[in-house]
Amino acid sequence: MLEVILVGTGGTVPTKDRRLTGLLVRHDGRELLIDCGEGMQVGIKACGLTLGRIDTILLTHFHADHVAGLPGLLLSMGNEGRTEPVSIAGPEGCAHVVESLRVIAPELPFQIRYTEWKQPVVTAPFAALSVTAFAVAHRVPCYGYRIRLARPGKFDPALAEKNGVPLAAWNAIQKHGQVTLDGVTYTGEMVMGQARRGLCVTYVTDTRPLPLIAEMAKDADLFVCEGMFADPDKQARAEESGHMTFSEAATLAAAAQPRRFWLTHYSAALPDPEAHLDVARGIFAGAECGFDGKRELIRFSD
Repeated sequence: MLEVILVGTGGTVPTKDRRLTGLLVRHDGRELLIDCGEGMQVGIKACGLTLGRIDTILLTHFHADHVAGLPGLLLSMGNEGRTEPVSIAGPEGCAHVVESLRVIAPELPFQIRYTEWKQPVVTAPFAALSVTAFAVAHRVPCYGYRIRLARPGKFDPALAEKNGVPLAAWNAIQKHGQVTLDGVTYTGEMVMGQARRGLCVTYVTDTRPLPLIAEMAKDADLFVCEGMFADPDKQARAEESGHMTFSEAATLAAAAQPRRFWLTHYSAALPDPEAHLDVARGIFAGAECGFDGKRELIRFSD
């Protein structure tokens, strides 16, 4: 199971009704945060959450509305007793940018481990999750993220017997992945059927539309995509600034066919995204407007 929470949905600057961009993904008691606009720790607490379980922070790019909240968040995590290392990943130069911001947060009770994306598409494990970072088209290097939670196949007694796995090893293999009895090692592949459909969340912001985005969001359980501008008359502005309109985001969703599709990262000049939702729904009927605090529990389907 994954829980996904939109902590903030604003782009460029916060408003009285919207915090700056941030998405939190929760699994098995741990948390992964994508982007960290200013005041992120306040937004997370407003969602009824604590800060100490954030193990990983993924940065899409280094504009202020996506990273300026890092010093405050890291300090608050330390003040809440965090001592375990925290992973921060982003485009090349990530370590330099974060360490520069840490001039005002120099002392932390935990280590920061950096990962920098140097290829257009990179997949890396973060705890039980698999994260694929993929380069998108903004004015500066920027990445979208696809987060996957794998689901193993069901235990297959016939397969276990075929592979000569003793009955005494069956429960231990299912629990631990492998077991050694009488000097022989038995693995999960010897007793588990074909892997089942897992869970997938794709998050994209600050980009022009690309076919790769639809590919990465294909059949996702949830596709969260920027809709900086709702009005089709803002097309030229979207192209100039490296952002998308509602209709462009919805066109990507129509190509990807996710199970849920949320718009986010709205311009401060867009006070009521819902008033323009029909623009997106005319292209992808399942389009929804994201809002601060919007959340979804995504469960495995049998």
